[in-house]
Amino acid sequence: MTNETQPRRRGPVLFGLAAAALLAGLAGIYVIGGADGNRQEAGACSGALARAASIGAAAQGEVAAFLPATKAQSLSDLAFLAPDGSQMTLADFRGRTVLLNLWATWCAPCRKEMPALDRLQAELGDEDFEVVTVSVDQGSPDKPKAFLSEIGVASLAFYSDPTMGIFHKVRSYGRAPGLPTTLLVDGEGCEIGALMGPAEWDSPDALALIRAAMEKGRAAMEDGKK
Repeated sequence: MTNETQPRRRGPVLFGLAAAALLAGLAGIYVIGGADGNRQEAGACSGALARAASIGAAAQGEVAAFLPATKAQSLSDLAFLAPDGSQMTLADFRGRTVLLNLWATWCAPCRKEMPALDRLQAELGDEDFEVVTVSVDQGSPDKPKAFLSEIGVASLAFYSDPTMGIFHKVRSYGRAPGLPTTLLVDGEGCEIGALMGPAEWDSPDALALIRAAMEKGRAAMEDGKK
């Protein structure tokens, strides 16, 4: 009878240990979002919320699905690989407005919108703005690189995350139910808003939205210097 009852006793114990481990893991994930972390993030990104609210009217036509941020969210620690394969984060683009696009070659809408993103980078890309398209294809980067070459992408740099870590992290913020997902980020690494799904990113509507965000960002920087 002892041998028969022991396994029954271990079940709840193992479940309790697993639950404790899960809670500990969640605590580890959300530790930065504790009381102090929330206040610091809200303070650092409060300006982005104001800009998000002010450009909401520009989200129309081809970018009508753009959702302005409604809470302070720093994205500066999102990590991925640079074109040379080295590790980097969105914080490396500090001072620039960034359109962060998550995509994969197995995502048909992603493939369709990539030429428009390339044209957007050619049109607006400079020291104040960059389109950062991050491939989340797993395995070798050869496949996504070959695809970009085949469609004639000339202005976009190749960023990647074969671990899909960036996708899962953005998804935990409620911003990536699938691919493609695109986030507009200010020069402090704070979310201005997001669009889930494809869009014509080189359309007049998209250009107007992005330019509005950039103008608000420049105005904020000028105010900060005073």
